[in-house]
Parts: sequence; C-alpha cells; structure tokens
Amino acid sequence: MAYLTLKNINKIYPNGFHAVHNFNLEIEKGEFIVFVGPSGCGKSTTLRMIAGLEDISSGEFLINGVRANEKGPREREVAMVFQSYALYPQMTVFDNIAFGLTLQGVDEDVIEQRVKKTAQILGLTDYLDRLPRALSGGQRQRVAIGRAIIRKVGVFLMDEPLSNLDAKQRVTMRYEIAQIHRETGATTIYVTHDQTEAMTLADRIVVMKDGYVQQIGTPYELYFKPANVFVAGFIGEPPMNFIRDTVTGGCVKFGDTRLDLSERLRRIGDYEGREIVVGFRPEAIQLGRHADAYVMTCDVELTEMLGDNTNVYIAAGDAHAILKVDSHDTPETDMPITFSIPYGSVYLFDGETEKVIG
Repeated sequence: MAYLTLKNINKIYPNGFHAVHNFNLEIEKGEFIVFVGPSGCGKSTTLRMIAGLEDISSGEFLINGVRANEKGPREREVAMVFQSYALYPQMTVFDNIAFGLTLQGVDEDVIEQRVKKTAQILGLTDYLDRLPRALSGGQRQRVAIGRAIIRKVGVFLMDEPLSNLDAKQRVTMRYEIAQIHRETGATTIYVTHDQTEAMTLADRIVVMKDGYVQQIGTPYELYFKPANVFVAGFIGEPPMNFIRDTVTGGCVKFGDTRLDLSERLRRIGDYEGREIVVGFRPEAIQLGRHADAYVMTCDVELTEMLGDNTNVYIAAGDAHAILKVDSHDTPETDMPITFSIPYGSVYLFDGETEKVIG
C-alpha cells in the first residue's frame, strides 16, 4: 500500500475556477516527489491540499490507506517549508528551530539535544544565538528547513523554497536539501517552476499544466521519453527544438531542408497530409555530416558562450532553432553551420493532440 494516495483530486474555487483536475498519484514512504510546471499550473494548490491548508473539492487523500480529507494540518503530521522562510524575527535561530517542539511541551533537555543535532546537520551550529536578520538568505532557508525536520513528521512539504535565493545559493541549497533527504529518509513533496531543481532532486517528477497532470516519471523518463510536446519542451535546457509541418511525400521541411520521415511514419501510421511536430534536443546534434542522421546547413544568428558549452541560435528561412556545442567549436555569427541530427534523437508528436507518436 502506498504511503500517500491522491485519488481524482479536484480543486474548484467558489468563483467556479477549476484549479486542479482529477489529480492521481501514489507516493511511497521515503520518496522525493517534485511537482513542476509554469506559474498557475496548480502545483502549489495541490501541495496545500495535501497539507490541509486548502479544502479538497472532490476526490480522496489517503495517508497509509486512511482518508485524511477532513483532518487538519497537525493531524496529518506534515511539516511545510514556505518560499518566504516565515521565521520569527525576534527569535534566535535556536528558538526558531525549537518553536514546534516548544509548542508541544517537549522537555527542555530533549529540545536542546534535538536542536543541536539538527543544527549540526544543517551547518548552523555557529549561528544558534543569532537573529534571522543577521543571516544570509541561504542560512535563513536552512533555519526554516531545520524547523520542519526537527519535528520528525511523516511528510515534508516544500513550496518553492529556493526561489528567493541567488543562482549560487540555489545550487548550494539543492545539494543540502538532497543531503538532508538522504540522512532523514523523509517523504518529501517539493514544488518548483525550475526544471533544473526538479531533475536534480526528484525520485519522480509530476509535470503539470493548466491544472492537469501531463506526465509522471523519473527524470530519465521525462527527458528521454516525454509524453507530449509540453513535457518535451519544459524539460531540458535549452528547451527542445520543434519543427511543425504538414507531411508531404513522407517529408517535413525545416527551411529549405526536407527531412524524410517516410520509413518511420510507415511503421507508425498514415500521417500523409497531416500535421506533425518533429523535435530534437539542442545537445543531441553533431557538427558536420554523419551517417544515420538528418543533415542540415543553416545560418548562425547568435552565439552564447557559457563556459563549457555554447548555445548557437540558427535560422533557416523563417525557421529557428538552438544548438548546443562544445565551446571550442563555437562558430562565427552570420556564417553557415552544418550539423547532423541522429535518427534516434528525433521525436515525433501528433500535430493535433501533441502527444508523442512512434
């Protein structure tokens, strides 16, 4: 039996807005689940329904097989880390971490022991006497996490906890959150709009759009086996390139280049005269001409040197795409570039449903 079960969960607000549609998910004990998607997709609303901060309009939420729809946040034994840290400014780091235990009337000696152990895990031992205003953003976020994990509850819920940090702090905190999860083994549900956070932290990812679940899978599955155009374009940086065209003579066009898909489409079904979407990832290409690949020559519009690699923006007529190449192979702007897309790296999607085909 799954530890947490969400069955046909819906959230409909009094004004009629349907924020979450038929959400279904089973979560095993100790899993790290990430809800990811653009702003307004329903991921935070779903998290708040799990926490008991939002009512569930319909459907069932089960904890260890027991219905929990009507239970309050405390009865559900969950701890939540918010985007805003939500620390008490007048309290020291020690008192902020200890706050939940203090409310429960836990013995002071036990509180001190557990706070010191938690602070050691989070690297906060030297800051226990400080007020939150004397800490950096990353340190304050660690205090907020400490206040959650010290309670030893069954489920940790994190709502965009790193969004207020700068890029360097986010990288550091991603590592620390992953380490905390390994040490505690706690069931964790994490909300973010950042696909990099999702890919690096999750055991499984739930991709959402407009209140609907688009796909659930491991980072590997979402990257290599996307269910539709949205998932394929959302997961990966830079995003997947798409060529949308009507199949004519078994081919689609990218600028003046014809990509012969006839053999592949023959195995899938009759798509002649129908619109399809061809996708390929920027990092999947090979410079030059190669066998068992589609070969294209396009104009270089712009390059972005990022250190170990370069993003190359190309154009072929009205068509545009991004290539990812080794920095040592950075081409000249306004010059042609020839590259190959291996047949096995090309994705096909139905033009109408946008679901993957083949």
